[in-house]
Amino acid sequence: MDISVSIIDQRLASVANNIRQEAAEELRIRDENKLKSLAFVYLCVQTILDLESDDAFDCLTEGGGDFGVDAMHISEEYDGEFTVSLFQAKYKNNLEGNSNFPEEGIESLINAIQYLFNPAAKLEYINQRLLAKVEEARSLIRDGYIPQVRALACNNGLKWNASAEEAIQRTGFGDQVTWEHVNHERLVKILQASRPVTDTLQLSGKAIIEDMEFSRVLVGRISVTEIATLIDRHGERLLERNIRRYLGLQGNRVNEGIRHTLTSDEKNNFYFYNNGVTLTCDSFSYNALQDGDYQVRVENLQIINGGQTCMTISKTLREPDLLHQNAQAYVLLRLYQLPRENEGLVQRITYATNSQNPVDLKDLRANDERQQRLEMDIQQLGFNYRRKRSDTNTRPVDITSGVAAEAVLSVWRRKPHQAKFF
Repeated sequence: MDISVSIIDQRLASVANNIRQEAAEELRIRDENKLKSLAFVYLCVQTILDLESDDAFDCLTEGGGDFGVDAMHISEEYDGEFTVSLFQAKYKNNLEGNSNFPEEGIESLINAIQYLFNPAAKLEYINQRLLAKVEEARSLIRDGYIPQVRALACNNGLKWNASAEEAIQRTGFGDQVTWEHVNHERLVKILQASRPVTDTLQLSGKAIIEDMEFSRVLVGRISVTEIATLIDRHGERLLERNIRRYLGLQGNRVNEGIRHTLTSDEKNNFYFYNNGVTLTCDSFSYNALQDGDYQVRVENLQIINGGQTCMTISKTLREPDLLHQNAQAYVLLRLYQLPRENEGLVQRITYATNSQNPVDLKDLRANDERQQRLEMDIQQLGFNYRRKRSDTNTRPVDITSGVAAEAVLSVWRRKPHQAKFF
């Protein structure tokens, strides 16, 4: 059984419960199997288009007279065009994930595209939800807007076969229609990804900026108050590429030292005591015509080293008056603009630069794809898999990576005598 197929299958149970009432009232779907299929369509629409719950449900057109279109979304008009996303979903309870998207499903989508976007074509036996959306699209066409169509074939298996591909090529739709396959692997990959952080960093004083082999480096100084504000805005979204969540103050010597400096008369020497923070981004820009105090616009910002420093600063400066008192406390900032496609380089920099707090092998593996999938899969079973170390106390539903490793070593590997030393 494919683990991604299993993750999606378990998620559908939750989705089905969330839309059960609306499905019964608006679509008259009460059968559990049909509800599960509808939940899959809903999940695909919401995930691919990044829609809110109500907007995603509004796209659903599944039912009799749907032309093989299970969901339809129309974008805003832009530059004389608008985009229509047509979804057709085929969900199998067989979780092997080895079935192709059916050829007849592709043919249904082809037929739908030929008729739905031709204002002269008469539509009979079409359900009201789909009809309303088709009329909206046709109205735009009559007004001179050109539809760009995304045909999304969704299943929990493989792409359509060669015969279906030939049928697509015979249509002559050209570039006006794009065909996409959406399956369990694509959904899991999107669900695992976090929304990028885009923001502006206010630096202090001079900075050094240099281009280095398709990358850029900025080294400068940033106030601890700016760090605190940044963390308050985005929280642990900034630490997705970091190998640890916040480890807290109590019992952590380094973090306690950071707090002590910020609350003592030595706060203005913080810049010299701390190793600084390292951040990565997809791109950064600034006004190169000024001498310093740059405002740096960054896209897809991540803290890969110094996460403990940043979180401790944020938590410490929440105390009354400390934010104002630390106005002259600064941190060394290293900002790397790295090629988007070189994820391996980011990982290597992360591993190489994390040395302020001791890092063990569990920390280094915390962001592996397998660990992320375990986290999602175990969550569907009602438990919380803690793949990253944290300062929060464990609850009865929490399973730490260490406990999981001990169980695997004891039961599956049959080495309980070694597990007790894990």
